[in-house]
Amino acid sequence: MSKNPFIRWTIYVGVAIVFAIVCGFLANWQFDRSEGRNEEIAIVEQNYEREPVPFDEAVADSDVFDPQTEWLPVTLEGHYLVGEQLLARNRPHGGSSAFEVLVPFELTDGRIIIVNRGWVAPGEGPLPDYIPEPPSEESVTVVVRLRPTEMVPRSGRGAPEGQVPTINLPAIAEITGENTITTVYGLMVSENPAVADVPHKVDPPTEDPGPHLSYAIQWILFAIMGFIFIIYIIRTERAQRREDAGGPAVKVKRRRDADAEQEDALLDA
Repeated sequence: MSKNPFIRWTIYVGVAIVFAIVCGFLANWQFDRSEGRNEEIAIVEQNYEREPVPFDEAVADSDVFDPQTEWLPVTLEGHYLVGEQLLARNRPHGGSSAFEVLVPFELTDGRIIIVNRGWVAPGEGPLPDYIPEPPSEESVTVVVRLRPTEMVPRSGRGAPEGQVPTINLPAIAEITGENTITTVYGLMVSENPAVADVPHKVDPPTEDPGPHLSYAIQWILFAIMGFIFIIYIIRTERAQRREDAGGPAVKVKRRRDADAEQEDALLDA
């Protein structure tokens, strides 16, 4: 470190500025995440409890997913392809790595949409002990909430036959056929005709805004504290330099005053 204090203090201030810039970027990132989370909550509040509408009315183009339709209840007409059921594994429900039951549903126009009927607990072996069957009738009405396709796992993990690691619709379409809609699937609300046993319902989305706003404020405070710390260091160094420069002269003066007092005392005696 330079012996010149001004150069050293300039370096200190430069470090504080760089640190503040980094904190600013991180704070802005958290503000963006907070804003995105608020938009997600607004969509849930807007759509979750709405009355169901026909699927084609909500999804004009099944090749494109409109984020504004997420969680919107829609009505499906057709029948389940019971023999092509899949399980999405490692889903966090009931305090365990549960399975979500995915059943292809063929609409009256021949397109296939994946219906998530809910979750079942893991069994003693690699599969659940019991998986409730969907209605087997040729004409079934299902109310579902729209959900977008999920990403492929970053880890590249796979799944045994009859299972999938995530609800990635393009990957599922390779199993269920080319008529499968690959942009959106349905989270089941109800079925008609109903069956006696159904999987557990997936919990509704949380409306917790998360810690993003508080994290953003913390990063701003860290930036301010960085400048305060640098100011404190500079002031401490300046005080130390003044003390080092003036200390010896003061001490000599005090010794001379003490000697003069002793001489005066001897003269008086």
